Amino acid sequence: MDLQTDYRALREAAGVVDRSSRGRITVAGADRRSYLQGLLSNDIAALVEGSGCYATYLTAQGRMIADMRVFDTGRSLLVDVDGTLAESIAARWSQFVFSEDVQISNDSTSTAEMGVYGPASARVVASVIAAEDQAKAGSIEETLRALPLYANRAWAVQGAQVFVLASDEIGVGGFDLVVPADAHSDILEQLRRSGGISVGNAAVEICRIEGGRPLFGVDMSEETIPLEAGIENRAISLTKGCYVGQEVIIRVLHRGHGRVVRKLVGLALDPGAVVPAAGEKITGGDREIGSITSAVESPTLGRPIALGYVHRDFVHPGTAVTVEGKVATVRQLPFVPLGNPVDLTPSR
Repeated sequence: MDLQTDYRALREAAGVVDRSSRGRITVAGADRRSYLQGLLSNDIAALVEGSGCYATYLTAQGRMIADMRVFDTGRSLLVDVDGTLAESIAARWSQFVFSEDVQISNDSTSTAEMGVYGPASARVVASVIAAEDQAKAGSIEETLRALPLYANRAWAVQGAQVFVLASDEIGVGGFDLVVPADAHSDILEQLRRSGGISVGNAAVEICRIEGGRPLFGVDMSEETIPLEAGIENRAISLTKGCYVGQEVIIRVLHRGHGRVVRKLVGLALDPGAVVPAAGEKITGGDREIGSITSAVESPTLGRPIALGYVHRDFVHPGTAVTVEGKVATVRQLPFVPLGNPVDLTPSR
């Protein structure tokens, strides 16, 4: 795969992304919303059929066990989570069920997931949905384009039920498709025939970092408090009732005015600088203030960019720091705003 071609597919067309590393948990039963309401940081009880949200699952100390997306499909909740955590989370949630009408299953092997991202993603997905009646493709495309983030719809594609999830997980707008595992290859081929371009992980990683989207297991871990990663506006409801870890979150927000010792920031290095490696130290003057979590060369910005944690004294955009001797500047995230036209001529 050619990196530039892949990147342009995501920015200018419709890139088809392998999402096989994701896990999928189904939560069914009459009490499914109220059950997850007490476990997750966002307002699950407020979900209605066809909607969804981003949330975190926390320890009592407010640290992250996982982040996830929760989609209300009508008959159940579809939880999209890091694939390495799906089995343990499903087992843990099942242990907490007592008298509630809740059934939890890890469906990561019986289903598959792929993403279609970029400005032409709605057209490509609509063409696959309307494979047997292309006259309907236009109206389906309009429906897809109108979906808000985390909305979901289900269609039958050649006898297989396909859930289409509105997504910006990689820093580019598009859709994730959850399909039966045995239909994965056929639907993937249909996406390609309809104009989708298969892209590799390297291009996806560039778009993710340009979009300022922290990834659990890379930029977030079991030691991370959501406020440190800057995901509170997406992941945390301030109006819902109790959930695990809420006391710590509220204490920091109300008593500490949201101040945490460290924060995830964007860092832009000089054009031509070597892309820093994860773990490289960030310094301010003669003081070690943090470290890099992920970094890439940005085609749009024409320079290396990175995500990393720095001490709260150094989070203001424009602050000059160094990364293992390389000059860097703190930038407001995202580097490339979602949905904005992208000029692929490198800037200097």
